[in-house]
Amino acid sequence: MEDRGLEIAWVDDPVELFFLQIQGSGRVRLSDGSTIRVGYGGANGHNYRSIGQELVRRGIYNAHQVSAQVIKNWVRRNPSDGRELLMHNPSYVFFREIRKIASSAGPLGAMNRSVTALRSLAVDPKYTPLGAPVWLEKDGAGKMRRLMVAQDTGSAIKGAQRADIFYGTGDAAGQAAGRLRDPGRMVVLLPIQRAYALLPEDI
Repeated sequence: MEDRGLEIAWVDDPVELFFLQIQGSGRVRLSDGSTIRVGYGGANGHNYRSIGQELVRRGIYNAHQVSAQVIKNWVRRNPSDGRELLMHNPSYVFFREIRKIASSAGPLGAMNRSVTALRSLAVDPKYTPLGAPVWLEKDGAGKMRRLMVAQDTGSAIKGAQRADIFYGTGDAAGQAAGRLRDPGRMVVLLPIQRAYALLPEDI
């Protein structure tokens, strides 16, 4: 039948699959030890709903306790309720296999270019143009004051002062990114003509 046999790979961990969809790209380790790279290929059009916020709403955790690792651990400790929790988010991401970039390069962002650890941001393109340099000031643990580039998007990133820092690949980077909920501010740097063009007409 049409549209059959389009699978890239079958995975054995629904929790890691869920977070792969949140990230939008990653690597899948096959049973023979080799890996394949996958990147964002499309979505089903449903809005993203945070399962972290749902855990808070249910009274299981307080907001400051929730991180990616906490969510993963809870789902694995509660397989039946965890499976139901993962279904709380109706958004589903489809992937494509990435073959033509070096294994040492970062995953492809929304601009179809490899992102760089601690230099690339995922942003809401309604407020921050892709490709724009962004001066980032992040407080909390591991304060940052650095110039970054808006190179990616994400369904969970909404608003003018929201961004996701790409921490790199691997477990340590994933854990660092999963704990990130720090306050800060972003200053988007644009040519003045471009900045004027973005102003509302009634100003």
